[in-house]
Amino acid sequence: MTPSTNLRKRVLSGMRSTGKLHLGNYVGALDNWVRMQDEYECFFCVVDWHALTTDYADTSQVKRNSLEVALDWLAAGLDPEKAVIFIQSHVPAHAELHLLLSMITPLGWLERVPTYKEQRENIKDKDLGTYGFLGYPVLQAADILMYKADVVPVGEDQVAHIELTREIARRFNGFYGKRGDVFPEPQSLLTRAPKLPGTDGRKMSKSYGNAILLTDPEPVVRQKLKTMVTDPARVRRSDPGNPDVCPVGDLHKIFSSSDTMEKVNVGCRSAGIGCIECKSWAADALVQLLSPMQERRKKFEENPRLAWDILEAGSERARQVAAKTMDGVRDAMGMSLAYEPPVVNDAK
Repeated sequence: MTPSTNLRKRVLSGMRSTGKLHLGNYVGALDNWVRMQDEYECFFCVVDWHALTTDYADTSQVKRNSLEVALDWLAAGLDPEKAVIFIQSHVPAHAELHLLLSMITPLGWLERVPTYKEQRENIKDKDLGTYGFLGYPVLQAADILMYKADVVPVGEDQVAHIELTREIARRFNGFYGKRGDVFPEPQSLLTRAPKLPGTDGRKMSKSYGNAILLTDPEPVVRQKLKTMVTDPARVRRSDPGNPDVCPVGDLHKIFSSSDTMEKVNVGCRSAGIGCIECKSWAADALVQLLSPMQERRKKFEENPRLAWDILEAGSERARQVAAKTMDGVRDAMGMSLAYEPPVVNDAK
């Protein structure tokens, strides 16, 4: 990794061990990460412990899913020479800091996190009434504070989590920062992800079965696009449409060239083109994006050990940084691992 300088701010971000990534993951985060690694000192973490907050009942695929995430990261252009790429559970200090932060985090702070109630209401097939699920924002705070990140790239739905991290840092510094703040308060770096619909028009998600994976070969991409919903006003080929209300139009806005977008706008609104042709152009753009990634991924698929070695080297680098942080944390709390002779009061 390129040596850090004081001029570069530090970034921490991560993704859960969910297996192969889809276009929504790329547009929402990964594409931005690839650009950030040239400007920031970046730590990118496969947060496999976070995956356990909802998938604790069956952990058989967590390790494999972590590797699949890393393969897609490398295929998309994350560079281990520019960024630290590692697995959360391979840096045990995350668990220690999570424990210490949990001791000072009021229960009410966790219960008011917007995504807590939202996920409890939306995920009905799993029992989320666990301490781990309630406390996962504290583990997230530990991930961020461990590396004293200056900024955390997030979407709008995650801003509340960063604010909670700031509150936890502030509370820790208030209790233990006798010689100055132990943790900086990280800032949200808001990344406005464009609207990316799945093939059924809803938000793209593997759980909805509407996702286009970064690993989908060209025939699969084209077949998925053929089934994608379009502007409901276009019942017949001769009916004019509106790309602004069409999920395929949303794909064009993100991935197609300005020339193609102009043809879509004119052709759709005048019924000069049909949806089949429009979908074919969208598929062309996706294939052009995905093919180079899949070619880069092939090297690691043929020898997964290469990717695992990158993760292990990154985890070692992360452990070194984490060790320094935890030395400072324990020292601030008066719980240093070093022997300190007892203070003897000789006053008569």
